Amino acid sequence: MSLLILATTLFLLSVAGFYLGRGRAFAVSGGQLRDLHSRPQYYGMYVALWCGLPSLVLLCLWLALEPEITELILVANLPASAQGMSQDQLALFINQIKNLANGNAFGAVSAEIESAAKDYASLRDTGFAAMTVIVLALGICGLAFGRRSITPAMRARNQVEKVVSVVMMVASTIAIVTTVGIVLSLLFEALRFFTKVPPMDFLFGLQWSPQTALREDQVGGSGAFGAIPLFAGTLLITFIAMCVAVPVGLFSAIYMSEYAGPKMRAIVKPVLEVLAGIPTVVYGFFAALTMAPFFRQVGEFLNLDVSSESALVAGIVIGVMSIPFVSSLSDDVMNSVPQTLRDGAYALGATKSETIKQVVVPAALPGIVGSVLLAISRAIGETMIVVMAAGLAANLTANPLEAVTTVTVQIVTLLVGDQEFDSAKTLAAFALGLVLFLVTLALNVVALRVVRKYREKYD
Repeated sequence: MSLLILATTLFLLSVAGFYLGRGRAFAVSGGQLRDLHSRPQYYGMYVALWCGLPSLVLLCLWLALEPEITELILVANLPASAQGMSQDQLALFINQIKNLANGNAFGAVSAEIESAAKDYASLRDTGFAAMTVIVLALGICGLAFGRRSITPAMRARNQVEKVVSVVMMVASTIAIVTTVGIVLSLLFEALRFFTKVPPMDFLFGLQWSPQTALREDQVGGSGAFGAIPLFAGTLLITFIAMCVAVPVGLFSAIYMSEYAGPKMRAIVKPVLEVLAGIPTVVYGFFAALTMAPFFRQVGEFLNLDVSSESALVAGIVIGVMSIPFVSSLSDDVMNSVPQTLRDGAYALGATKSETIKQVVVPAALPGIVGSVLLAISRAIGETMIVVMAAGLAANLTANPLEAVTTVTVQIVTLLVGDQEFDSAKTLAAFALGLVLFLVTLALNVVALRVVRKYREKYD
């Protein structure tokens, strides 16, 4: 039985528990539902939780611990020839065994590895079979216990809501722990980078050339890790993108919310939202094959030196891609503004445009700020369009007609391929990620302050 089949079986067993629990509630009440403390569906959910939740917890624990346990057993049962290996040799030997057991080995293998791989595969199959039996038995026992516990006086709703509250709390804790883990992983690796490169040189240096020699006998540069060109390129492209996305998106939202009829809005809004579903690589092709040649031809006509890869092209295309983030969210926020505010403005003699400028937009400003922030974050994090339209050159320039690069592009470039994670070149990606995280955090703080200020005013 595969993991998917086991999960499906657990789900069907929980569904059966729901209907059996609900039927049991009808039976114990004698058809008099007013004698039940809770509605019948709560009794069904009670039985379904007893059936599925313990089994699911056990399954998750097995998935988390099984690889470590089987590897410990594998190491303990290795042949005598492998006992004196170094850590690196032992890791390679175990990896060969696992690859052979999973059917991914290539070339000739020794008899010892083949025998160990068979034992490893047999151990995993036995463990999975035992876990399957235990999980299904636990589910069936939970179903029987939950169904047997149903009485008219049982507070099923309270117990179900308590379990749901615990599940929500666990989910929130996982989200918080994940965020903390991401921050700490960035922070620790960035600190390793700053032991090799001074923070002032990184934050205020004007040259970015991360190529370094990984070994003493290898020819390579000493590396220059001044990140100012990356920050400047990121800000330049983001600024151009917002100059396109914010006006177009905001005006589109105002039109759809205040001027367009229901039929027109039903057409325009889905068409705009389609832009958000187009893959970024398609935008990149559009930028490289259509927009870039167009701007080069315009530049030649105006006697301007336009690079084949420029910040202007990347910024415009990213701005077009970001339009739905501004238009759709702003439209939803404007539609949520109470009609009484508009009616009050009309009663005071305001025109439609004055009502929009002085009532609707200020009342919806927190949501508009949130949509713009989302668009800015999307523009800062874009990689594929920048690679195809703006290039990889770390030029420190404010000229939008020249090639630039961004922080995210360099992070991808630094981590592509087999890298030495003890070198400053690779660790620089974590330092860039930490700076990007702090910048995004600062944007969120500013946006929250704006939201709180105007929400108190217009609520």
